[in-house]
Amino acid sequence: MSAWIEMISDEDAGDKLKTALDFARTPHGTVDNVMRVHSLRPQTMNGHVVLYRACLHDDSNTIPMWFQEVISSYVSVLNDCPYSYANHWSNARHLIGDEEKADRVEAALNAHQPEDVFDGQHLALLQYTEKLTRNPGRMEKADVDALKAAGVPDGEILEANQIIGYFNYVNRLLNGLGVTTDGDTVGYYAKD
Repeated sequence: MSAWIEMISDEDAGDKLKTALDFARTPHGTVDNVMRVHSLRPQTMNGHVVLYRACLHDDSNTIPMWFQEVISSYVSVLNDCPYSYANHWSNARHLIGDEEKADRVEAALNAHQPEDVFDGQHLALLQYTEKLTRNPGRMEKADVDALKAAGVPDGEILEANQIIGYFNYVNRLLNGLGVTTDGDTVGYYAKD
């Protein structure tokens, strides 16, 4: 466990925190530091878990899981958040399932040039991702109109918006409290 504030271990948790920790457990049975950093305030851990699962792990989402993880990774690149990038790029790479393609995508994201590997709906969504992350006060109807013109349905615009918003929140949480992956199981949690 590593952060600039205290994180309470399972062994030292009271009943309310134990319940929150159990709710936050990964498929590996662990609690990642991104959730454990809330251990001094279990109510925010519970809220964070619900938001995370709704944005990225809800069966009604229609953006393909691999691209949800690409969006997540791009927000984390733009915000220079090594924690989220390590976890979500690992998921994206796994879901892409082609090492050469994943290498090209990763290079394009890190260069802030998604147009090097994406076009159409995917490129439009990544351009929206970049503007909403870097210049949220400059968003305008034309940004959403561009997504619609690229063929992105309104429901997927909302999904992307929520993923982008979530990762901007969590990147600031992690960077602002110095949370690292020390002690976490970094790897693939998402469903195929």
